[in-house]
Amino acid sequence: MNIEELKGSTVAFLASGGLDSITITRWLSDNGVTVVSFTADLGQPDEADLAAVARRMEAAGAAEAVIVPLREEMAEAGIEAIQAQACYEGGYWNTTPLGRYVTVRGVLPHLLRRGIGILSHGATGRGNDQVRFQLITNMLSPSISVYAPWRDPAFVEAFGGREEMLSYCSSRGLPVDPSPRSLYSNDANLLGLTHEAGELESLLTPETFITPGMGVHRTDAPEVPERVEIRFEAGRPVAIGGRALSSADEVMTEANAVAGRNAVGIALHLVENRFVGVKSRGIYEAPGMEMLGKAYEYLLQLLLDTRAKEIFGFASRFLGEQLYEAHGEDLASDLARSVTSRVARLATGTVTVDLYKGHVGFVSASDVPHSLYVEENSSMARVGEFDHVDSEGLLRVLGIGARVGALRGQVPRRLGE
Repeated sequence: MNIEELKGSTVAFLASGGLDSITITRWLSDNGVTVVSFTADLGQPDEADLAAVARRMEAAGAAEAVIVPLREEMAEAGIEAIQAQACYEGGYWNTTPLGRYVTVRGVLPHLLRRGIGILSHGATGRGNDQVRFQLITNMLSPSISVYAPWRDPAFVEAFGGREEMLSYCSSRGLPVDPSPRSLYSNDANLLGLTHEAGELESLLTPETFITPGMGVHRTDAPEVPERVEIRFEAGRPVAIGGRALSSADEVMTEANAVAGRNAVGIALHLVENRFVGVKSRGIYEAPGMEMLGKAYEYLLQLLLDTRAKEIFGFASRFLGEQLYEAHGEDLASDLARSVTSRVARLATGTVTVDLYKGHVGFVSASDVPHSLYVEENSSMARVGEFDHVDSEGLLRVLGIGARVGALRGQVPRRLGE
């Protein structure tokens, strides 16, 4: 799809309010396209005034600028990811991908009600986000077309980079910040903050180079551990530090505050494999996700036997990749969620952890009705139902297979005889 095909039509544009958003909106308007901008309120900590974003978009030429409240939906997506332990390579909690899912799910109904058939975004042709916006829209609303200006030759020819965009906006009196590009780029929502590009592209730049937006670096964290009690009911965190929390938004907000001040989930360094086939370096923040996720992992250790753990582990890893690669709405992901959500129904209990300079340490677990751990049976002392002598028969049976394998030449390092 190109600009010639768009002339005379109405486009819904996903706007962050930055230079790209303003440039694209005005360029589309100048080329005879009616733009309705949509900005998702995802609880992003780096944007205090979303109303100001709407004003900037209207000044840039948007016929209407809509703010879509999605904080609660963003928090719910985080809790679901915690239940699935759905991380991507190296422990990245998929905070940006989850934000794209929530944004598209939240905005598409507005397009359908208004009869708008084209969704546009400012993601570049190099990154993952273009894939996410495209595929999520294709899956959820196949009738909606997606237009990406950065894949339109006419737009790319007109705006080779930041200087051309600044010049264009300046000539039209548009409200953009002309200050030099920051040392790296940020993308944020209630669940986490991503830092990448710029100075971070050099592997000589340490993870501590970033200025945290959701907490502090380990070196600035308190010298004394903070003990936190977290209560889960049917997989949902319902209380932190003895304080009952009634909404997902409250849970994530409190978790971010507690974990962030102890440097938990701050400045995770990851050189990841992008969906488009290149490696990318990012520094990630996700304090609340990391604290709750680790506490939930401790709870799962009590619930899953060997076979259940194997199935859950596959579903977890699979979902982590699916979410990252924009397949989180397909049948395969739905099937994987049936595993993790089934386990979540059993995940009730209170887990107490110590937070200390980025580390989440286990302290205790209590009131876990579905726990398979029975202290008496696991004890090396002469108590409980496990009689050590009973293992003699078990080992005689297991030994049959071990001996047959050796006698039939299947043990490559057999000694003696």
